[in-house]
Amino acid sequence: MRLKMLSGLAAAGLAVPAFAQDSSEIIGTPTDKAMGFQPAATELARDLQWLDGMINVIIIAIVLFVTALLVVVMVRYNRRANPNPASFTHNTPIEILWTVVPILTLLFIGAYSLPILFKQQEIPEGEINIKVTGYQWYWGYEYTDEGFGFDSFMIGAFDDKRMSPEVEAQLIDAGYSREEFLLATDTQVVVPVNKVVVMQVTGADVIHSWTIPAFGVKQDAVPGRIGQLWFKAEKEGIYFGQCSELCGKDHAYMPITVKVVSQEEYDQWLKDAKEEYASAPVLDATYQVASAN
Repeated sequence: MRLKMLSGLAAAGLAVPAFAQDSSEIIGTPTDKAMGFQPAATELARDLQWLDGMINVIIIAIVLFVTALLVVVMVRYNRRANPNPASFTHNTPIEILWTVVPILTLLFIGAYSLPILFKQQEIPEGEINIKVTGYQWYWGYEYTDEGFGFDSFMIGAFDDKRMSPEVEAQLIDAGYSREEFLLATDTQVVVPVNKVVVMQVTGADVIHSWTIPAFGVKQDAVPGRIGQLWFKAEKEGIYFGQCSELCGKDHAYMPITVKVVSQEEYDQWLKDAKEEYASAPVLDATYQVASAN
């Protein structure tokens, strides 16, 4: 396992020119003390954020209504205000109402949420196809239409995962800053803007999960199975994600970096990446499989 990680680091070092950063806007970073979602960069993310807002409005309305009813009951029907309690056993109109209204509410939510779910799950034909493999604790990417791939490690993964002058220098050389520590990777997934990207996601050892919040996508990487996700990024920039399934001691140190560029930049990157990885050392294909024993 360690041999594969060191081999991957060597390959990444050889490939640095193909992945050198420019002045691309860094968009998908968490903001200290902020609330809410990252800016949506895909139609899927906009749909999900709208659905979340709409359901929150319904939830808040229900909470306020129930709270108001509780207050009315406490004030109007306490022992002091109502010393002689009523003796009825039921109220048919109210029982019908509190059955029908929740049903209609759930139907209303379903009418909007199911189309959004289907849009996520109905995978279109990809203009860019990438296979993603989760390892303990890094990601492997294969551009299946182009015949090359690479591994992606967190910058600082081989420096005790702590900020140090050496790690800061690596971040700066890659075009990042200290603020992107624990988010930035030595290699990036590069895709063109406004193109449909389809990813096949799997795991090599335990269950991982690949996600980019700004894209509104998340897919578990399950060993022995292939999951799929798709997105169509609408804005150029650099976006970050994290493994989102607890996968072992270094789960917190396997970030995801996606760079969205123009078609011209992508074509040039693709040409350079093929040249770089054609001469990169072949990685050890063995890995350790987690066992229940």
